[in-house]
Amino acid sequence: MRAESLSMTTDGRAPLPRRRLVGRLATGLATLAALSGGGAEGGERILLRVETEVFADDDEAPVARSLTLFRNGIAWDFLEALPKKPDEENAGPDEPAEFVLHDPARERIILVDPARHVRTQIDHLQLERLRASLGSWARKSEDPLMRWAGGPEFGDSLEETSTKILLEGPRVRYEVTFEPAGNGAIAEEYRRFADAAVLIKALVHPGGIPPFPRIAINRRVAAAGGIPVAVRLEIESRMARLGRQPNVLRAQHKVLESWLTSDHKRVAAAEERLAVAAQVDLATYAGKTDGPDGGPIAAGPAAPKNR
Repeated sequence: MRAESLSMTTDGRAPLPRRRLVGRLATGLATLAALSGGGAEGGERILLRVETEVFADDDEAPVARSLTLFRNGIAWDFLEALPKKPDEENAGPDEPAEFVLHDPARERIILVDPARHVRTQIDHLQLERLRASLGSWARKSEDPLMRWAGGPEFGDSLEETSTKILLEGPRVRYEVTFEPAGNGAIAEEYRRFADAAVLIKALVHPGGIPPFPRIAINRRVAAAGGIPVAVRLEIESRMARLGRQPNVLRAQHKVLESWLTSDHKRVAAAEERLAVAAQVDLATYAGKTDGPDGGPIAAGPAAPKNR
């Protein structure tokens, strides 16, 4: 949804290796996301699928790929495991590196790591607390970019046409192209998901630009009755100048207001995996503490110094 949530660190460090970092961002991207309500307006039935590919700079091969499936207020976000080397075989969408269930009716979001057979749950209150504390922290930062990104309003920085929104700040530029959704309920449901996705990214993998510029863009896109089809993030950083981090991240979305037969099977398989995954706390899921058997279950990202 995570697809996103395109973000980079601003203090000259990369909290994750380049491919892994951008992969985690995809969700934010796939999704550009807080769940505060859910379901279609007026009982209207919603089926929506969004395929996303994320590219770094001018690379032709994607660094991340995801599939997000919406059905009547619930969203399943699947992050595909891409090969780390050119000669490695792609595991494909049926073997996701991670998937996330967005369930607004129950005010919960569940992250599942199929390889480690673990899951963790984030509730609506956690995201709202994060929104408040992160915004307050960012607006007090000495870094002009972080202070600007703390929002909450970006009216003077936003430019909007019938199909595109531009938002520029210190050392950063967002460009989002959107198309009309089938109806306003679809656009609003996508916005709720996209807001939650960028907040989850900030909670689970901190260190990038605060999510508030993206949330402001999401609101404008939904108000126009649209869904993003292309996202571009440009940022100036010392790591980018050294070639250790991309200057530009690009996301392409393929939107279809229906599901494929394989999508129903994918969700059914995800429900089975979710049911058998061991419940762990967020720190354990992120790899910062021991797993349920007492041993480490992942090598988690280092926490940025400025967060």
